[in-house]
Amino acid sequence: MTPHVTIIGAGLGGLTLARVLHVHGIAATVHEAEPSPAARSQGGMLDIHDHNGQLALKAAGLYDGFLGLVHRGGEASRVLDRHGTVLLDEPDDGTGRRPEVHRGDLRRLLLDSLPAGTVAWGRKATAARPLGDGRHEVTFADGTTVRTGLLVGADGAWSRIRPLLSDARPEYVGRSFVETYLFDADTRHPVCARTVGGGSLSALAPGRGILAHREPGGVLHTYVALDKPLEWFEAIDFGEAEAARARIAAEFEDWAPALRALVTDGETTPVLRTVHSLPAGHRWDRVPGVTLLGDAAHLMAPSGEGANLAMYDGAELGEALAAHPDDVEGALTAYEAALFPRSAAAADEAARVHHLCFDADAPHSLVRFFTGHGQAG
Repeated sequence: MTPHVTIIGAGLGGLTLARVLHVHGIAATVHEAEPSPAARSQGGMLDIHDHNGQLALKAAGLYDGFLGLVHRGGEASRVLDRHGTVLLDEPDDGTGRRPEVHRGDLRRLLLDSLPAGTVAWGRKATAARPLGDGRHEVTFADGTTVRTGLLVGADGAWSRIRPLLSDARPEYVGRSFVETYLFDADTRHPVCARTVGGGSLSALAPGRGILAHREPGGVLHTYVALDKPLEWFEAIDFGEAEAARARIAAEFEDWAPALRALVTDGETTPVLRTVHSLPAGHRWDRVPGVTLLGDAAHLMAPSGEGANLAMYDGAELGEALAAHPDDVEGALTAYEAALFPRSAAAADEAARVHHLCFDADAPHSLVRFFTGHGQAG
């Protein structure tokens, strides 16, 4: 019989694993550092892909609930140059291959599907150590510990569980994003709203870009991309919102006013999101009683696949454990045998997408890729 599963991290991957295990009658506890489900904003829109994220939700028995969360029209996308010229404008085709949902809504769907008490809140893992015979002990910030015969690190980029398996550490890729929002955009920021349209906007140039997405309720969620060293960003006081916005906007002085306004008119304190990745092809030797999923396993530059991969990892691991109830090591071996090549391929694709978005010929390189008139360099 599969032992009680200890999952570190209540992101989408860890919760998907817990849900699939529950569907198969396998007990699990998810330990999450945040003090409650509403402790912080859960980010913006996610496009959930039919070849991985949607399959995970079907394995979790939540596909119909997911369909009820879809932001209709959100699959529309535009590519612009820095002058605001629209180079590509694709409407939502209604096929549902990559429907958009809000990350917070999807997380709530997963949380509500779990038995009460499955998630232990305010449990920040600080360290983990092997006890022998496939057992491990996790220490939390409050000094408490838990011992388990099956440990899963779903705790993201700076995983405390990864060192049990790998010495790899995330490295800065030379690019960061600065996040900001506009609210009630159709009324209060109509030019920006028209520029973004009904879905996503990518205004790109070599080494920089303004990427925005329309969310329900007239919200425009913007990420400003800049290829700069960490020291450049560290010199900005992001607590001084107006000054920080001005410093970032200064990198876009010759851009169209409607694009710059997505930065200068931001209504929230700008948030820095540095981009790190694990080494290409990251993998580890089989260690009894422990494995990883999501960013803990295969952190890569954001390309629209991260959440999908994390959920798919969780579903695949849950189904592997259900298929090998008397052979945990067999289940983990089978899971990792598929995980490693899948992760490597996704990391290669993420690197290619970033190259297309920010290379010397951006945004034209991305447009050629989308229209089938060119390949990545």
